[in-house]
Amino acid sequence: MSKGLYSRYRKKIMEAMAMKKEYDNKHVYFVGGGLASLAGAVYLVRDGEFPGKNIHILEGMPILGGSNDGAGNPTEEFVCRGGRMLNEETYENTWELLATIPSLEKEGISVCEEILAFDHAHPTHANARLVNKDGEIIDVLSMGFDNADRLAMVRLMMTPEEKLDNLRICDWFAKTPHFFETNFWSMWQTTFAFQKWSSLFEFKRYMNRMMFEYSRINTLEGVTRTPYNQYESIILPIKVYLDRFGVDFSLKYTVTDLDFEEGEGTTVTAIHYKQEGKEGLLPLNKGDLCIVTNGCMTDNATLGDLHTPAKMVVKNPLSGDLWAKIAAKKEGLGNPNPFFGKAEETNWESFTVTCKGDKLLKMIEKYSRNIPGSGALMTFKDSNWLMSIVVSAQPHFKNQPQDTTIFWGYGLHTDKEGNYVRKMMRDCTGEEMLTELLHHLHFEGDINTIMETIVNVIPCMMPYVDAQFQPRAMSDRPQVVPEGSTNLALISQFVEIPEDMVFTEEYSIRAARIAVYTLLGINKKICPVTPHRHDVRTLLKAVNTSFR
Repeated sequence: MSKGLYSRYRKKIMEAMAMKKEYDNKHVYFVGGGLASLAGAVYLVRDGEFPGKNIHILEGMPILGGSNDGAGNPTEEFVCRGGRMLNEETYENTWELLATIPSLEKEGISVCEEILAFDHAHPTHANARLVNKDGEIIDVLSMGFDNADRLAMVRLMMTPEEKLDNLRICDWFAKTPHFFETNFWSMWQTTFAFQKWSSLFEFKRYMNRMMFEYSRINTLEGVTRTPYNQYESIILPIKVYLDRFGVDFSLKYTVTDLDFEEGEGTTVTAIHYKQEGKEGLLPLNKGDLCIVTNGCMTDNATLGDLHTPAKMVVKNPLSGDLWAKIAAKKEGLGNPNPFFGKAEETNWESFTVTCKGDKLLKMIEKYSRNIPGSGALMTFKDSNWLMSIVVSAQPHFKNQPQDTTIFWGYGLHTDKEGNYVRKMMRDCTGEEMLTELLHHLHFEGDINTIMETIVNVIPCMMPYVDAQFQPRAMSDRPQVVPEGSTNLALISQFVEIPEDMVFTEEYSIRAARIAVYTLLGINKKICPVTPHRHDVRTLLKAVNTSFR
């Protein structure tokens, strides 16, 4: 080794040792145990060389993962509150992060490699993306646009975001109502869970960000699936990785408020929490950091069962209330009111079906011409609830026996009566939801024999699951690291990250990376948003698709 090279090498070692020594008396507190917090902890130990024992995940729920959940057993039920679609071409920081997390299933490969290998072996190509009221599979090769629809879309794509404050999708297309009758809208809406009254901001960002997927929205070929549910495929491997660094998961705290230093700037001095009904205070010392999940889309989620509806609980969303408290104390922390004030607009309901044997899945496979895991999403276009189902590759849970099958579905309009079950979706039991689905599939003659195979159907009401899509002003979402902050960062689907799209794993992970790199001054590159909308070939495909 040359003298110059040795000197540089020695300097790097000394810098790393100095950094570790500097961090010995500093602590980082993550409020919330979702994906963003876990990703942030990975960036701290991996890129910041921060001691794991000084990283604390504060989570009051009995399980980590936030909205990336999945749990159950074969004798009672399995539950998926929803599914997070991944995308190989656009989730830049997600794949970079997961490339450093070892697989729990296969030695010598990463979680990234594991997921992509599974996905390539189980490609998605929906053959029954939309189904009409007569049970006929709709030909969705055409987007169904007329010239007025196309012009409205082009005009939107050319309009600067600064002119879109508080506008809804329905505001923009008010003069072209035909837009909402197109195949495109039926597919785009149900793939990403948009409503007509959702934010025009977010709709436009999705169009820009997912331009690469626009030309294949009819088959959903761009959907990247995990081998199992997201908890077991993503959250658990990250948790095991962090355990090896000694990250602290012992603080089962429900955080209720933060204290701030008086005067200008934003410095957190203490964390208020509850644990087993008792209140406590966790003081922060100089140099400590506080990274907060300021809003969670599964706040107040409730479960029902085969014979019991899931209650809709609107009051006191945990993370929404915390956000409101801290935003009232300091400027620059955003405005939660547009997101957590209209549960009638932000709710939808999912349901998970657990079956003994594969009778129902075989019937769905024959009907849709998609084996489990290959169809992604099937939407019943004329359903009053706007119901869709997802049949994943089996097993979807590691402890799922061979003679047990599961699938899940959801409805966007929970305040509407069913077409066959004359009750609002939100008032229905799991059995009634399945009955409605079987009628849409035109399996009426087999209902009794199918019901004999059902272990359970678990409804899940989520009053704020679409909150991140609410109409808003640009200023309503805070920056990841607010201006003037010395030790506070915000990581969630409710922070402002230019060009990126909410309701994705990537948004949580990108926010966490920005937070950690900014607060620690880490001089490393954050993967930029891939500019598919500027790629000539992608644009030509999009134009061609619009005229199909």
